[in-house]
Amino acid sequence: MVKINNLVKNYGNFKLDVSLEIQRGAVTGLVGKNGAGKSTTIKAILGLIKADGGSVEIDGTDVRDLTLKDKEAIGVAMSDSGFSNYITLKDVMAIMRKLYPSFDEAFFRDQCARAGLPFDKKIKDFSTGMKAKLRVLAALSHRAKLLIMDEPTAGLDVEARVETLDLIRDYLSCNDECSILLTSHISSDLEGLCDDIYLINDGKVVLHEDTDAILGKYGILKVDEEEYTKLDKSYLLRSKKTPFGYSCFTNEKQFYMENYPDIVIEKGSIDDLILMMTGGN
Repeated sequence: MVKINNLVKNYGNFKLDVSLEIQRGAVTGLVGKNGAGKSTTIKAILGLIKADGGSVEIDGTDVRDLTLKDKEAIGVAMSDSGFSNYITLKDVMAIMRKLYPSFDEAFFRDQCARAGLPFDKKIKDFSTGMKAKLRVLAALSHRAKLLIMDEPTAGLDVEARVETLDLIRDYLSCNDECSILLTSHISSDLEGLCDDIYLINDGKVVLHEDTDAILGKYGILKVDEEEYTKLDKSYLLRSKKTPFGYSCFTNEKQFYMENYPDIVIEKGSIDDLILMMTGGN
């Protein structure tokens, strides 16, 4: 669906140089610290910046050559953007009808009603959760084949997060060929939605793995100085010195469970992935 080949973008001392692929029907997570290059990658996919090298293709077409009709098949929900605070949902529907011939007004009305979004109130009177749901519903309501979701649940309480993620899951259940690129700082959101994860650090992809593999095969070894010296380090991705010894990140947790039954081994998570792969030695 989306293929990025050696995309290069320079901003002063920062250089983005990434390659990644989003498969048709897959939900791909893009994670990393602030300033790692996630937003720049998204802007390149959307054709909002001019790359200094490489290419970005959607369905085999370079983003620079996408037609208006091609662009109508892309839905976007960004955490730092949205509709004017001084319009209502009725105004939003009028805008969407003009922008997208494929806008499904019945779907939008029904989902807004289910989400408890008032049709006559101005958006400035919406709660943070309501605004987040509106951004997601607007992206979903024109039957997009590619969805770009940048921090769709940022700043939401637990209930609003769950409801927003349910909107995305319900859409996916009825549109199995839709592809999604999702960024989030909330690991449980990624673990519950994503098929695979790309980790970006300092403008480069430092790891790409299936989410199931991260949750099943990856782990954290907690060892003291003596245990660390005796440890087979063949399957360690990163090691970090701690007050008690070392924390070691591995993608072969089972190997260490079988060969070092006395050491502490914790289940890996996406948070561990980010912390260890961007902060370990």
